[in-house]
Amino acid sequence: MHVLSTDELGRLALCLGEHQLTPAPEVGSSGTAAQATLKAVAVRIHEARQAETLGHGRILSTLMATRAVPATLQQLPNALTIARLALIPVFVALMLSADGGHSWPAGIVFGIAGVTDQIDGFLARRWQVESHFGRVFDPLADRLMIDAAVILLFVQDHMPWAGLVVILGRDLLLLAGYKTIAPQGYEVNVNFLGKAATWLLYLGIGCLIVTHRSTEWPYWIFWTGLVLAVCAGVVYGFAAWRERKR
Repeated sequence: MHVLSTDELGRLALCLGEHQLTPAPEVGSSGTAAQATLKAVAVRIHEARQAETLGHGRILSTLMATRAVPATLQQLPNALTIARLALIPVFVALMLSADGGHSWPAGIVFGIAGVTDQIDGFLARRWQVESHFGRVFDPLADRLMIDAAVILLFVQDHMPWAGLVVILGRDLLLLAGYKTIAPQGYEVNVNFLGKAATWLLYLGIGCLIVTHRSTEWPYWIFWTGLVLAVCAGVVYGFAAWRERKR
């Protein structure tokens, strides 16, 4: 057996510390850098989510969307609402001159009002330019147009009295409820049920205007929309009651 001396042990330790091939330290450093990069990205995403929770992200996105739309186009949703209000007397004049509540011109005007109702709301939400004017006068224009159509169809013996009573009663209740909660700063947003009811009422009443009294299928569309409208009115009433209790 050969016993190593102290000098030989020192040289052996030095040899063991050396390597024929370098262990590629860049691999370890690149892995560390990648982890650091991923960690930084994760922190930024988390901060963005925190900002969204606090509302800062929503405010920033609103400002960016508003800046992306020219100032003139930002007024387009409100302009469509005003145009729909202006169409109401035109529609009334056409219906009064109609024979038996059957009028294609009045039906076209009524259909244009229904289409613009969808367009102005979509643009306001898409461009994030919703305003207090739109929240008040957009549903008001719908109510006035639909109420005028129902009253004129009833006068022409083209609308059942139950439809007239339910629609006018619902709108009066909604108006009274809005006047009750609006001064207190409460807002009741339109839900999908209310939108679906408005679509079906526009479609059903429009079909009644352009068809004769003997045609039955438009009434099915109208009654379906009316049922949804009553359900939406109950939901709005409950929401208003809950807001007042807070």
